[in-house]
Amino acid sequence: MPILEPTYKPPFYFRNGFVSTVYSGLIRRVSIKQERERITLKDGDFLDLDWSFSKEKTDKLIILLHGLEGNGQRPYMTGTAKLFNKNGIDAVSVNFRGCSGEDNLNYYSYHSGATEDLEAVIEHAISVKKYSKIYLKGISLGANIILKYLGERNNVPSQVNAAIAVSVPCYLTGSAKALHTPKNKLYHDRFLKHLVDKLKVKQNRFPELLTDDALDSIKTLTDFDNVYTAKAHGFEDALDYYVRCSSLQFLPNIKTPSLIINALNDSFLSPECYPVKEAKSNSNLYLEMPDYGGHAGFIDKKNVYYNEKRALEFTKSIDLK
Repeated sequence: MPILEPTYKPPFYFRNGFVSTVYSGLIRRVSIKQERERITLKDGDFLDLDWSFSKEKTDKLIILLHGLEGNGQRPYMTGTAKLFNKNGIDAVSVNFRGCSGEDNLNYYSYHSGATEDLEAVIEHAISVKKYSKIYLKGISLGANIILKYLGERNNVPSQVNAAIAVSVPCYLTGSAKALHTPKNKLYHDRFLKHLVDKLKVKQNRFPELLTDDALDSIKTLTDFDNVYTAKAHGFEDALDYYVRCSSLQFLPNIKTPSLIINALNDSFLSPECYPVKEAKSNSNLYLEMPDYGGHAGFIDKKNVYYNEKRALEFTKSIDLK
């Protein structure tokens, strides 16, 4: 598809990518009533799902996936859920394994390419909850999972009508390098602290799988992926994980209408994360590249973000086809 022309025009003081990213991650608040459901996965582990509902009964559902070390209460999740609920669509915010406030049961957890849990949630929504129209929306890591899920399978359920991927690091190698640059040190160190703190909890439960020396060797996010992510999830090392799990390679095979919104001033993204060639050659792939927005920081009027409005507009446009 042709590249879409963005209409996003934030207030002047939010045109700075750092400001919009930090404000959206640390200051924004969205109030919404959620109901938690725990589902058991095929491997015996669990996922916690946070549901919010339209006032009217509906057969439509949006499934929301968060970013690295996020959860179902992050404003970029609840903001989308609230907007869709107001427009007659139920929402379920998925907490990845270990992200709902309780460590998951297994040593392995979640990562940028772990699409099996999304598949389980979709199956649950169709077979148990009986939704007949499903939309997917992910932020950052969650967006990469969605695009990879759609592109690596030829049997995506027909109930999945559309997808929206926001601030998606679809080329993980490039994004990993970007996160290790001085301009992203604040984000890098914050992510690393959360991840290592959680890994210490796992070490207490699985001391035979993680030695003190291995834990002490983790100084960067790449170290974390070498020591834990790769070994726990069957990859050779961090680079192998990045290469195999980047959604960029799966974009040509996507058959579900999918909208990618990546801001040009997103410091987490490398040049490869703007898949112009792939969008132009796949009629199901739509790409918007606003000048502003930082990383998931598309601040707009009345506390409803631009990417949330575009997600709703996109799903409605697909439904009309």
